[in-house]
Amino acid sequence: MKESVIKKNNMLDIKGVKVIPLGGLEQIGMNITAIEYEDSIIVIDCGLSFPEDEMLGIDLVIPDVTYLKDNIDKVKGFVITHGHEDHIGSLPYILKDINVPVYGTKLTIAIIENKLKEHNLLKNTKRKVIKYGQSINLGCFRIEFIRTNHSIADAAALAIFTPAGILFHTGDFKIDFTPVFGDPIDLQRIGEIGKKGVLALMCDSTNVERPGYTMSERTVGKTFDSIFTDYAKQRIIVATFASNVDRVQQIINSAEKYGRKVVIEGRSMVNIITTASETGYIRMPENILIDIEMMKNYTDDQLVLITTGSQGETMAALSRIAASIHKKVSIKPGDVVILSSTPIPGNEKAVSKVINELSMKGAKVIYQDTHVSGHACQEEIKLIYSLTKPKYAIPVHGEYRHLIRHAELANVMGVPKENIFLLSSGDVLTLSNEKAGLTGKVPAQGILVDGLGVGDVGNIVLRDRQHLSENGLIIVVVSLEKYSNQIMAGPDIVSRGFVYVRESENLIEEARDVVEKALDKCLSKNNADWGKMKTEIKDSLSDYIWKKTKRNPMILPIIMEV
Repeated sequence: MKESVIKKNNMLDIKGVKVIPLGGLEQIGMNITAIEYEDSIIVIDCGLSFPEDEMLGIDLVIPDVTYLKDNIDKVKGFVITHGHEDHIGSLPYILKDINVPVYGTKLTIAIIENKLKEHNLLKNTKRKVIKYGQSINLGCFRIEFIRTNHSIADAAALAIFTPAGILFHTGDFKIDFTPVFGDPIDLQRIGEIGKKGVLALMCDSTNVERPGYTMSERTVGKTFDSIFTDYAKQRIIVATFASNVDRVQQIINSAEKYGRKVVIEGRSMVNIITTASETGYIRMPENILIDIEMMKNYTDDQLVLITTGSQGETMAALSRIAASIHKKVSIKPGDVVILSSTPIPGNEKAVSKVINELSMKGAKVIYQDTHVSGHACQEEIKLIYSLTKPKYAIPVHGEYRHLIRHAELANVMGVPKENIFLLSSGDVLTLSNEKAGLTGKVPAQGILVDGLGVGDVGNIVLRDRQHLSENGLIIVVVSLEKYSNQIMAGPDIVSRGFVYVRESENLIEEARDVVEKALDKCLSKNNADWGKMKTEIKDSLSDYIWKKTKRNPMILPIIMEV
């Protein structure tokens, strides 16, 4: 991709519709994009992402919505494409500051309501269920919801009619002509919108590196059937994403066919399946579900356990079962465990660990051909380009390598290189029929959530955590007499995560001498400034420890006055 595609340095001045991604680029997850025209802003999706390895102790990462807070009078609503965490997970955090209505399809809104209930936000938040083909007017925008297929039912693409032209946002999608629930993607309507003239296409990039087409979700049902036939006498445990309602439906179909009872385990799985069956998105045969407590009343060949934890998450049900810390289920030799998902990049290690733990306990683990993606491969993306014929292309939902590959594909489909924009989170892209380009930058760093703290852990705290985790901590405690500054007690040295004190008495003794000399040096100059004393202690002790051990622990001097 030539640099001409990305007009990064020369910010232009253009009148038109602004596309402002606040997340969802450079990574898979945390999807959120603001669309602005004069005094109207709509926000597409509001997702979270999970922490990277170096984010020690962090639970979630949510988007920075400073720009929306600063322009709160313009914000008309959140328009949600589907009910996955990377598209709805931040809503409970963001709605506290930006309380505007939320629009989505029936299942999406039902899942969002579950989340809002947990955060006590249900009463304060307006929600509106939108049907496919229906349009809503928000400010100067008209937004139409169009049926697509994905690994969760009720996914939608959005046609956004703006005074500057039509923006088409695919959401996460694939083209499935034989979906498990509902109808295939509405290609006819997408073609009709293409005929009206699409100003810009924002298209899912997750699977853009894969040639061909994504397999239909139904193919997994056939795989389940053959596994149920091959292992007719064993207990079967299936781990999948809680939100993949169609996958759960197919497991239930196979269980019904082979006369097995179904147990559902894992909090998120129970929540979503309850919501899906209440809203009619899953067909549950009568008396097929049993409580986990009832498992002991059935033989192995009469049971299927559907659980969370296909990504090796430590606290998910499958990981707890594998580690023998689950209170109600334990693995026995002969059990068949099916992992019905592909490891998300970065989770491979955790998934391997779970597979190894299960195998050591004598379980047969099946993880090949038990999953199909919910995202479009190259040929499906090409089909969307040929139907919409956009003037501009804005690849979304992907890491940088995906966006680059997507840009190449858009170019092959006839979009000129100068009309393809590879954005970073926070870029302001302004589009009009005449021209388009970057016209500004807004804050878009992820905000870290640790326990109940939102945004109170930043880069400096993370750096300290990393330092502590890699090198340990030494605390130096000294008591000085008030006024005379004579040493009354200490210096005492406490070590955590650096060396085992009892086996390193000489090192600690010498370190104490080094601190004493540093203190004498300060006090002999009548320098009773505690800040300078602490710096002197840190510097001299750090030099000594580095010479002796080639390690660099965090040093924390504490001076007390007696």
